[in-house]
Amino acid sequence: MSKQKRYVIVGNGVAAAGCIEGIRSVDPDGPITVVSAEPYPVYCRPLISYCLEGKASPERMNYRPADFYETNGCAVRYGEKALSLDPAGHTVSLDGGEVLPYDALCVCTGSSPFVPPMEGLDGVEKKCTFLTLDDMKTLETFLTPDAKVLIIGAGLIGLKCAEGLRDRVADIAVCDLADRVLSSILDADCAKIMQEHLERNGLRFLLGDSVERFDGNVAHFRSGKTEAFDVLVLAVGVRANLALVKDAGGETGRGVAVDTRMRTTLPDVYAAGDCAEGLDSSCGTRRVLAILPNAYAQGRTAGKNMAGGSDELTDAIPMNAIGFFGLHALTAGSYYTPEQGGEVYEERGDGKIRRLFTKDGLLTGFILIGDVERAGIYTSLIRKKQPLAELDFELLKKSPTFLAFGKEKRGHFFGGVV
Repeated sequence: MSKQKRYVIVGNGVAAAGCIEGIRSVDPDGPITVVSAEPYPVYCRPLISYCLEGKASPERMNYRPADFYETNGCAVRYGEKALSLDPAGHTVSLDGGEVLPYDALCVCTGSSPFVPPMEGLDGVEKKCTFLTLDDMKTLETFLTPDAKVLIIGAGLIGLKCAEGLRDRVADIAVCDLADRVLSSILDADCAKIMQEHLERNGLRFLLGDSVERFDGNVAHFRSGKTEAFDVLVLAVGVRANLALVKDAGGETGRGVAVDTRMRTTLPDVYAAGDCAEGLDSSCGTRRVLAILPNAYAQGRTAGKNMAGGSDELTDAIPMNAIGFFGLHALTAGSYYTPEQGGEVYEERGDGKIRRLFTKDGLLTGFILIGDVERAGIYTSLIRKKQPLAELDFELLKKSPTFLAFGKEKRGHFFGGVV
């Protein structure tokens, strides 16, 4: 009888859940150990703002059923961290002193908040980040109906936090060094539409400025402005947790470098999720794609290959589906400007915008605000690198519709839908 393969997964987020299910799709019996720094089963991080808002309970944030680990034969080490990796000895050392052997290991360590050095920050009593369930619970203890909240960071995390707080506090100000909201995914015109909507819903913005120092509960900005607050939320950004692989000699960039099979440069070590830097098929380069669907897909791909399968992830693209106070936005792919050889097509009206980016006869990216129906059609065009000359792109500019595809193309893209 052949020896059972031993699997270790470091991290317990969505990528880890994908990895577990990937392993079990190939190997139903090999023991799986999950090292979970957080004391909770896998949950959906994007839902913490809805929990803060009162629209979801912590229990409803669970990503899988309560018996998920038991059903899949997993031993979970809650509240423990992996300190170091020995790729030659195929072991990982935990903070409690235990050394776990493995035959295949997946690093799903995610990311951590980036907090830049700011003078006087240590003197701010009521402050927190907003990335985990524990962060949300900490923030809850600070809230009162008359509280003034200052959020540093006008990206996805900061703005979702602001949405969750809107009806629970007296005032919310959001600052960012960038000159627009959601600067990592929206261009200037699209960001303006979103900012105006957020302002109509009670948020204040201090953009193109940064905090230089804190004097108690007063923030002093580079511009000379000051802002008094009761609660401070640090949502500047995140950085991939890559030290485990980097310290063991593995290749890293902004994340842990992986190939299309999710293999790192260390033997029998894989990586997935927000800590991994894999192929972005929309531009052909390696990037960290820190989004939930990608984390799951990477994890499942890694798990299958850890168990001896042969699977590749070749169509991953950056994609964000977000909404604030009823206005929805969806972005995907890469935005090539005319200076980069690209073209931009736009449909606009009544607080809505559809902006499509093309290059070399292919759709490479899009930004939709207000009307995001059937956006999966655009996403498929990007993933499959479909030549636009073979479609009615003039029709697709106005609306993502099946009518832009001939019958044969509809069968190829949509499984025979006509």
